Amino acid sequence: MDRLVYTAMTGARHVMEQQATVSNNLANATTTGFRAQLDAFRAVPVVSEGLPTRAFVVDSTVGTDFRSGPIETTGRPLDVAIRDTGFLAVQSADGSEAYTRNGSFKINENGILQTSSGQTLIGDGGPIAVPPDTKIAIASDGTVSVVNDNYAPGPSNTLGRLKLVNPDTKNLLRGDDGLFRQADGTPAENDPNVRLVDGALEGSNVNPVDSMVNMIGLARQFEMQMSLMKNAENNAAKATQILALS
Repeated sequence: MDRLVYTAMTGARHVMEQQATVSNNLANATTTGFRAQLDAFRAVPVVSEGLPTRAFVVDSTVGTDFRSGPIETTGRPLDVAIRDTGFLAVQSADGSEAYTRNGSFKINENGILQTSSGQTLIGDGGPIAVPPDTKIAIASDGTVSVVNDNYAPGPSNTLGRLKLVNPDTKNLLRGDDGLFRQADGTPAENDPNVRLVDGALEGSNVNPVDSMVNMIGLARQFEMQMSLMKNAENNAAKATQILALS
């Protein structure tokens, strides 16, 4: 009985973890540049003196779906979308370099170009400062330029170039802040082949319909594990009655 309980318990616990992952994906179905998280589990046989009839569920590598999301035109000068593969380099809260697909930018009170989440964008010479009373434009290669509003038409001044990278996705790890970093902690190299689409944003690559179907399937799997534990309890009660009669 106890063997069945522990086997069903590990299965139920990891089904709950999968449900949490799917719920997080659904919550970010409209988040700009979000990449769906994937859970992977594997069965491990229990090695003992008895017959190899039991298996436990253990965590395997947690991955990410790096497929591109839909690109929607916004017409906003501070919106960019990455075409195909690649990432924008930003400075995370701890000062380290991280990577994101969120191309919704803003200019903070100090004139520094940031993402909508508040991470400072990294340029070829550090953070990019935008002068006041200017109109900003971002080229497909990441070059940021401005035109003074006091002149019509005014000369274009280049402020810098966004750092665009394209590291191997196998070496990227997702942090608790939703940003990606290289597993060895080293900064990625600039990739001149990464291209931007100005005035557009990339949506999440989460498919809400598939996620809802997956959630229903996980709920049924959880009920099955609970049923096994209930059967184990009933078997133990029957065995106790037989022992009491003898």
